Amino acid sequence: MSAALDGVAAVGRGAIGACRTIGALALFGGAGLSHLLRPPFYGRMFLRAFVEFAYFSLPVVALTAIFSGMVIALQSFTGFARFNAESAIAGVVVLSVVRELGPVLAGLMVAGRVGAAMAAELGTMRVTDQIDALDTLSTNPMKYLVAPRLLAGVIALPLLVLVADTLGVLGGFIVSTVKLGFNPATYLINTVNFMTMTDVLSGLAKAAVFGFLIALMGCYHGYNSRGGAEGVGAATTSAVVVASILILAFDYVLTELFFAR
Repeated sequence: MSAALDGVAAVGRGAIGACRTIGALALFGGAGLSHLLRPPFYGRMFLRAFVEFAYFSLPVVALTAIFSGMVIALQSFTGFARFNAESAIAGVVVLSVVRELGPVLAGLMVAGRVGAAMAAELGTMRVTDQIDALDTLSTNPMKYLVAPRLLAGVIALPLLVLVADTLGVLGGFIVSTVKLGFNPATYLINTVNFMTMTDVLSGLAKAAVFGFLIALMGCYHGYNSRGGAEGVGAATTSAVVVASILILAFDYVLTELFFAR
């Protein structure tokens, strides 16, 4: 009986802890967004975060996208050739990249790169009392450190996804025309016919949500880190892991919202 009660108590503690964490995240994100609507605005901090998100993440996102498009084309050909449905490869590549792989892979790559950097930077500032120093200097840390990063994530990741979509489709086009022998004009026509504006906009909407989640996780875990260098390392790991899980979870939710019939 005692063991059963201990188990129930452990489950209860876990549920209460999860609710507490979700509530803290919601309050943190709401506070960060609210500061975007009130002056002063720190344009320099926004530009710095935007460059970190967009420019420095471009190589890894581009390489991931183009090779993913190539792999999709090869795997689709392997499967569809059994049913004489090779003409559907162009549609499969463009829909897979634009709807799913572009936003998700770009989000995961940026989470590993930028989310970790944000958590490490803010965590170092926290354990070295630099965030407390901002308060002392009458500078709101949420407005100065968090709000510009949230805005940068929401704006930068959709732009990265546009590049990823283009390169992913290009990768599929290269493999299909050079290796698999497809007619280039026919492949492009099939690509355009299969793709709709809804597909593109749904991917960009996903990217905006993912960018917000990446920035939120990086800022939240870094801002609340404790315990010196070990705490900074734990915050960095948590930021990447939680952001990656949330990207996959929200991908399902948004796909259900956009495409469920």
